[in-house]
Amino acid sequence: METEDAISIPSGQTDPLPEIDYAMLVKLHGPGPEGSEVRYSPAECVGCNRKLISGFPKRQHVSTSFAERQNLTMRMSMRRFTRLTNAFSKKLENHLSALAIYFMFYNFCRIHQTLRVTPAMEAKVADHVWEIEEIIALLPEPKSGPRGPYKKRKAN
Repeated sequence: METEDAISIPSGQTDPLPEIDYAMLVKLHGPGPEGSEVRYSPAECVGCNRKLISGFPKRQHVSTSFAERQNLTMRMSMRRFTRLTNAFSKKLENHLSALAIYFMFYNFCRIHQTLRVTPAMEAKVADHVWEIEEIIALLPEPKSGPRGPYKKRKAN
């Protein structure tokens, strides 16, 4: 397991994940670009520190590759994670719901090329490729009720 950012450990607890090998790679960035490149160009990575978090991870396997690949896959699959888009969530609840649907589809419905099955089937959590209807059946019934009052527009 690997992450790119710090994790919080409850006080008094020294090993947050005692049964897995876990390390963190912290990238050190230099000064950012200047001029018109500021908006799209990240700062140059000038080094990195590997930190042991739990267990006995092998130093050569501590990297951000898996996390970066997952982030890229999510950005390519969901417009709300790309820059300069209008497909954003105004409410946190809507954003979290969209993430839940995406990860459910990614892990239970989508057959991955390298696995030739879904990740859930590979992990023995599911015994078949799920259909979208099966995910929808898991959702609670929507609450119906009166809508709030509309705000009246002011005349110009």
